[in-house]
Amino acid sequence: MTNGTKKFHFLEMDWVVCFPKNGNKGKYLGYNVLLIDREKLGTETKKQVTLEEILETPKFENSYPHTIGYYKESSGEGAEFTPEYLEIRKISSVEDLWLFLNALNI
Repeated sequence: MTNGTKKFHFLEMDWVVCFPKNGNKGKYLGYNVLLIDREKLGTETKKQVTLEEILETPKFENSYPHTIGYYKESSGEGAEFTPEYLEIRKISSVEDLWLFLNALNI
């Protein structure tokens, strides 16, 4: 996923979810995204999943509210990861997440 990707950092879980610029129109739960699990420092995992798979994980479902930072660029990697957030929101439900994503034209 390259330029045009919209990136969201789920701060409490230290997950980064990247939405590609194209290919997801009208899919909603079926959006194909890249999930980067940064919680496992040094063993950062990246995998292609659907948004539905993320929303249905117990870790996501059972830990509301979530603080989500939207960013385009970050500096540093690993422990030095410092995104330059364009917007940060606290969400308390899936509906709040949809509102946030819709506001950013996802």
